[in-house]
Amino acid sequence: MNQSNSTRSNNQDSLIRINMVVEGQTEETFVRDVLAPHLRTFGLKVRVRMVETGRRGRKIFRGGLVSYEKLKLDLENWMERDTDAWFTTMIDLYGLPKGFPGLNTLTNTQTENEQYVDILNSSDKSDNNTDPYEIVRYIEDAVAKDMNHPQFIPYIQLHEFEALILTEPLKFSSYFFKKETAIDKLNRMAKTFKTPEHINNGFETAPSKRIINLIPEYRYNKKTAGPIIADEIGLAAIRNACIHFNQWLTQLESIK
Repeated sequence: MNQSNSTRSNNQDSLIRINMVVEGQTEETFVRDVLAPHLRTFGLKVRVRMVETGRRGRKIFRGGLVSYEKLKLDLENWMERDTDAWFTTMIDLYGLPKGFPGLNTLTNTQTENEQYVDILNSSDKSDNNTDPYEIVRYIEDAVAKDMNHPQFIPYIQLHEFEALILTEPLKFSSYFFKKETAIDKLNRMAKTFKTPEHINNGFETAPSKRIINLIPEYRYNKKTAGPIIADEIGLAAIRNACIHFNQWLTQLESIK
C-alpha cells in the first residue's frame, strides 16, 4: 500500500461510525447526499439503510415502516454485528404504526396526556394548542428505554421528511419548473404555521399531502426531488426553522 492509500485508510479508521435506519428512499438519499457529508466534517462516518420489512429466501426487502417490531429487530441485528458504532433513526411521526413504545399511552390515556390525542388522530388540527415537541420527545424517550442501548439516539421526524423542505417552499422552483402559482400557494400555506415541524399529521394535511395536492408530480419524484430541494435550502436554514431536527443533528455532531 502506498503512502497516500495508507493515509486514506488511517483517516477512515479514525472516523466514528453512525449507523442510521431510515423509513424510505427519500430519507436514505437525504442522509447519504446531505447529512453524511456534513457529519463527516465532525469526524463521523454515516452508513444508512432503509428499515428491513421482510425476507424471502436470501432476498431482503427494505423500505416502509410496517411495525415497531420490524424496526427493533433490524436495529438489534445491526447492533450485534457492529458493537462499537452509534445508532440512530429517521422515521416519520405521521403514520407511525400502532405498537410503538409510548404511542398507546399518548392515544389512550385520558389524564395528563389528554392534550396529545387530538394531534395524533386529527385530520386537520392546524390551530390546536398541542405541543408536537412534547409528543415526539415522549415517544423517543420510550423507544430509547425499550431499546436500552447506550449508543442509540432515536429520532422521529415531525411530522414527515417533507416538513424540512417546507422551510423554504420557494426553493421548489429548483426542481419543479413552471409551477410558480402552486409554489406560491405552498409558500403562503407554510407561513400560516409556527414552524414547518408544526405542519400536522392528518391524512390530507400532512406535509407531503399538502405538497402533492398543489404539485402532483412530487408524488412520483419525491425520492429525488426532496433531497435536492433540501440541499438547495441548506442545512443552516433548515436547522434554524426546525427545532427538533436541529436538536438531533446537534446530538450527532457532539458524538466523540
